[in-house]
Amino acid sequence: MNSGQVYFNVKKYGFCNINPPPDIDIIEDIKRMKKEKNAVILAHFYQNSDIQDIADFVGDSLVLAQMAEKNKADIIIIAGVHFMAETAKILVPDKKVLIPDLNAGCSLANSCPADKFKKFLEAHPYHTVISYVNTTAEIKTLTDIVCTSTNALKIVESLPEDEKIIFAPDRNLGNYIKSKTGRDMLIWDGACHVHEKFSVVRILKIKEKYPEAKIIAHPECEETVLKIADHIGSTSSLLNFTDKDNSKTYIVATESGILHQMKKLNPDKHFIAAPPKDITYSCSNCEYMKLISMKKLWATLKYEQPEIILEKVLINKAIKSIHKMLKISKDLGYNYIK
Repeated sequence: MNSGQVYFNVKKYGFCNINPPPDIDIIEDIKRMKKEKNAVILAHFYQNSDIQDIADFVGDSLVLAQMAEKNKADIIIIAGVHFMAETAKILVPDKKVLIPDLNAGCSLANSCPADKFKKFLEAHPYHTVISYVNTTAEIKTLTDIVCTSTNALKIVESLPEDEKIIFAPDRNLGNYIKSKTGRDMLIWDGACHVHEKFSVVRILKIKEKYPEAKIIAHPECEETVLKIADHIGSTSSLLNFTDKDNSKTYIVATESGILHQMKKLNPDKHFIAAPPKDITYSCSNCEYMKLISMKKLWATLKYEQPEIILEKVLINKAIKSIHKMLKISKDLGYNYIK
């Protein structure tokens, strides 16, 4: 298969639609190619368990950004969604950044189109713009400081108390931060399709069955879910809480992929994925995160496609807001990568 045919497949499908030969061990071949090509795989907590297990690093959006900037690989493969790959490319523009499926988008990022957001900013001048990392590169060019769910609260608190803030795009995270800080915040009306699916009624029914269980929730969840939570935090925070807390059972209101790491850290504890409002499903999965598969990961390493390509002008504009986040995060102690 020549490169032209591979490129055609990427254009048509958004990924290399080429299966590995039946006689090879995919996992061993991925390990071999990583070594030969000096490649690194960075995976988000919401990936399938087999992807997490073969990755060199697994983490949340903040850690993946820090890892992309600090590692010495020539090729970075983002096993996550598109905005994460864009963020990596912005941070290391001279490296080859790949994503196994270009269709791995983000409903939250999609809820904040750059043209509409620009008009919103023009209608509300003299505000400091804080945008969640779950946004496109174009949104980051319009942003003063990028944040993640790990550092969003502290970043808002690091600004002067009288600062006028625009927060985008997640309304649930924005309203949660506003309720905690009392700051003057205008909040963009966007949301994550996974975190808005959780059913309070179904969660409380599980709680009746397991009265000792603690409910833990991501701040992208709706306020009704957050009100019944024993702990609210980012994916890393939820993971750390279940590791250090002395309870034995947890109802976890975030994307179900995180349960894999929770179980690895504490196999003797019981983790229950919080159910969505749709009674035909037992847990909430991100359809975009789950697009990444071992076969696509193999093909991406083999053919080094699809590649993230961004214009230099866009990179130069977007990197300023990301660097501000990383600097503030380091100053606040959120510097996980040495």
